[in-house]
Amino acid sequence: MLYHVRMDVRLPPDLDPAERTDIIAREKAYSQQLQREGKWPQIWRIAGEYANFSILDVADHDELHTLLSGLPLFPYMDIEVTPLAAHPSKVTG
Repeated sequence: MLYHVRMDVRLPPDLDPAERTDIIAREKAYSQQLQREGKWPQIWRIAGEYANFSILDVADHDELHTLLSGLPLFPYMDIEVTPLAAHPSKVTG
């Protein structure tokens, strides 16, 4: 199943700088592993914001929730999920 996901990161301004660096490094490693596994085929930065649009390709809603809640930045994110369906006008090739 494909999902369009918007993730807005809202780190507290008083977060310890060492903890911030650690969380961001763990987030990058986790997300890149999911990309290598094919579960996170697209990620796009939203210019001017600490946010991204992503396409996630997982088996079901439960796997999506597990994947998202496993993100180290999850406690600091606002997340919007839109399930995607095939469009009948899409040209296949």
